[in-house]
Amino acid sequence: MNILVCGADGFVGSAMCDALATAGHRVFRGVRHITHATHVTHAGEIAIDYSADVEPSVWLPRLRDIDVVINAVGILVERGSQTFDRIHRRAPIALFDAAVQSGVRHIVQLSALGAEDGDTAYFVSKRAADAHLLALPITHHVLRPALVYGPRGASARFFRSIASLPVHALPAGGHQTLRPIHLDDLAEVVVRLVDGGTTEQTVRPVLDLVGGTELTYREMLASYRASLGLTRALRVPIPAALIGFGATLLDRVSHSLFTRDTWRMLQAGSTASVETTERVLGRLPAGIETFISRADAPSLRHEAFAAWRAFALRGALAITWIWTALCSAFIYPQAASLALLARAHLHGGTALAALYLASALDFAFGLATLIRPGRRLWAMQAGLVTAYSLVIAITMPDFLWHPFGPLLKNLPILALLLILFSEETRP
Repeated sequence: MNILVCGADGFVGSAMCDALATAGHRVFRGVRHITHATHVTHAGEIAIDYSADVEPSVWLPRLRDIDVVINAVGILVERGSQTFDRIHRRAPIALFDAAVQSGVRHIVQLSALGAEDGDTAYFVSKRAADAHLLALPITHHVLRPALVYGPRGASARFFRSIASLPVHALPAGGHQTLRPIHLDDLAEVVVRLVDGGTTEQTVRPVLDLVGGTELTYREMLASYRASLGLTRALRVPIPAALIGFGATLLDRVSHSLFTRDTWRMLQAGSTASVETTERVLGRLPAGIETFISRADAPSLRHEAFAAWRAFALRGALAITWIWTALCSAFIYPQAASLALLARAHLHGGTALAALYLASALDFAFGLATLIRPGRRLWAMQAGLVTAYSLVIAITMPDFLWHPFGPLLKNLPILALLLILFSEETRP
């Protein structure tokens, strides 16, 4: 059959394309930006833009000779013209109406578990498109999967990085119930529905799809952590009110996966009976404990650490520079600072100028670490730390064998700067 998969460049849509092509279908990839780099088993790419394609007339030319339409387009956060109303409601409805007019035989709509009664803008928009499709005179299926796990999925990467932290901050204790489904199982469901290889096709137009293991959010993080080969993390419950306040603030941060809506969705949980999924697949779907194989664990563990390592190192470095500047300029006794500078052969106005210029430079480095990181900055900081260390070692050698090791503590800072310099992609 000729199948159009809208959202084929997403991690869910891409997996569906591969599964359908493997099953012998001609797959047309509906993508926002054509690359012409499709797999040889795919028929080609069709340019679509859900933020603009909100009229059936736009879709009609694209649906010639198409037998099945699969809508796998979705967003978790609104950005500019990509609103829930356009992406989840208006464009899909236009596509569905055009499919009926064009003689398409089957439509599969990828919705979300919770859309049936969820009250967030995300769920409301999904539910509107679902309801429209269910009323049309065409063979249709609305798939409502739980949280979908795929190695390159944004949510999977996010939760793996959270799991890799040594301390798990658990919103409201982390007791929210989840039943994640593996991407491969979801793709297999789509293939079976398209091929007519399951009795669910004729019995139920709406399918709630879940994985084989039900667990809480805190247990999910622990499972990911164990699969990554890491020891148990310290668990710290965070009050729901504080999480809600943080979600409100992050609502304004671009590309943030944690917003007021996603917090409400997490609170509601994401689970259902596994019986429907088991009947469609003819077997129990994979459980979360099998999602990460031993072979994949090392690379995924490295990726998880990389997601937060730079932020942690930059934060520690920024605090060091800024606090040193404030202490030097305003807190530490000026007379004591000038006495130290005298040992470096700086006296009078020269010493005073050196004190405050160095403080200003330290403060500037601290701010730049937060807002303008880059290889040049790390190199300049390493140069300054090295210069400070050499001057002190030569003029005040007693700091080398001081019991608190104030000078030797520059070595880990230089190592930190070396890591940032090596991993930084910006100049």
